[in-house]
Amino acid sequence: MTRNLIKTLTLSVIGVFSFCFAIAQPRLPEGYFWKKLPNGLEVVVIENSKVPLATIEIAVKNGAYTEGPEFSGLSHMFEHMFFKANKDYPDQASFLKRTQELGAIWNGTTDVERVNYFFTFDRDSLSAGLKFMNAAIRFPIYREEDMKKERPVVDGEFQRAESDPGFQLWYGIQQKLWGDLITRKNPIGIHEVINTATPEKMMVIKNKYYFPNNSLLTICGDVKHDAAFAMAEKIFGDWESSGFNPHEKYPIPAFKPLTKKEYFIKETTIAQTPSMQISWQGPSYLTDSASTVAADLFGTIVGLNSSKLQQALVDKGLASSVYVNYTTSKYVGPIDMGIEPNPTKLKECYDEVINQISLWAKDDYYTDEQLKDAKAILMRNSIHRKEKPSTLASQLSYQWCSTSLNFATDLDSNYQKVTRADIKKFVDTYIIGKPYAAGLIISPDLSKQLNAASFFVAK
Repeated sequence: MTRNLIKTLTLSVIGVFSFCFAIAQPRLPEGYFWKKLPNGLEVVVIENSKVPLATIEIAVKNGAYTEGPEFSGLSHMFEHMFFKANKDYPDQASFLKRTQELGAIWNGTTDVERVNYFFTFDRDSLSAGLKFMNAAIRFPIYREEDMKKERPVVDGEFQRAESDPGFQLWYGIQQKLWGDLITRKNPIGIHEVINTATPEKMMVIKNKYYFPNNSLLTICGDVKHDAAFAMAEKIFGDWESSGFNPHEKYPIPAFKPLTKKEYFIKETTIAQTPSMQISWQGPSYLTDSASTVAADLFGTIVGLNSSKLQQALVDKGLASSVYVNYTTSKYVGPIDMGIEPNPTKLKECYDEVINQISLWAKDDYYTDEQLKDAKAILMRNSIHRKEKPSTLASQLSYQWCSTSLNFATDLDSNYQKVTRADIKKFVDTYIIGKPYAAGLIISPDLSKQLNAASFFVAK
């Protein structure tokens, strides 16, 4: 699963648009090229000749956010079945043999607002690789025998996650944060749904979302854009459009705002050391894109070793680590604060966490130098992410699914434009005085010894 990678602020940039066949061209970095095929498939070619390889990726606007309880986890199952049988390769053995012939490295991910599949191979195999991708995305065969084998594999991932105290804490937070819409924020799914998945249910997902007008094809590496566009149109051009916008036909229900603080304590013997998490419902790209960028700056500031948050908790021995992170989302992204408290100072740690949160809106909580340092860190992180060509497609497609290509392109410059007022607006709007979900996972013995229930409560 993937988390947020890059984003940018669209509100502070004046768009410059050129037109091709009456379609607005997105702003793209140097070496990036975009084309929209008549069937609605968007194609981005990234010319990068650092190594003689090519990466192709198909990303689909699908994932947990499209799933009600009856389909929870099936986008993830769909990802696993993608690498099985299809029209050209009627069983997994022939599929895998073809990947070996292409010398391909391949994988896929399922997240909240994106599902993607990608192959990396020698640049000379680009045409063959695109044909291989075309067969898998358009003509899958859901054989019952394959699903019988894959159901326990997918459910096994879920079971392994459940053995992790961090997952149990995270899941408890999701239950409080999203209520009866939790399945739309949980890509891993529900055991019963996964274990009873059928070929018919796979086709339901395919027939809702797997269309060219809901997909992005990215071709990246030692390629030329004109030749790559020509190959893409020749191979994918007859993929028939759905004729409708899937997200208008199957709208995502609105997430209900929290109305009060929600606390829970999870006692389990697998928690050798306690962990705490506090989460808020944060901004949505659709309604407040500016705050999604300010959120990243704030999280980076409080992550600095010199920050008041780190000094109050880590430097004073109340916690071994603490972070604040916002996940970019089209539909309400969570703001997560994770704390690994000192087991012998759990109450003192919790009290100081609440105290620090109350100070976040104050003008002197961070310095101008810390704001400058945070901007420099985000710039360096962006440069570092771009050093590996095979990851560029995935970075771009995350933004295409949850934000936009323009939003992604303007990332670096707009991080540098964030002001104190922008950060204060984010903190005041989404954190200070706002309801949140708080969870503590702890061993039964330590919970009893410290009487955790006496202080880890809403006040």
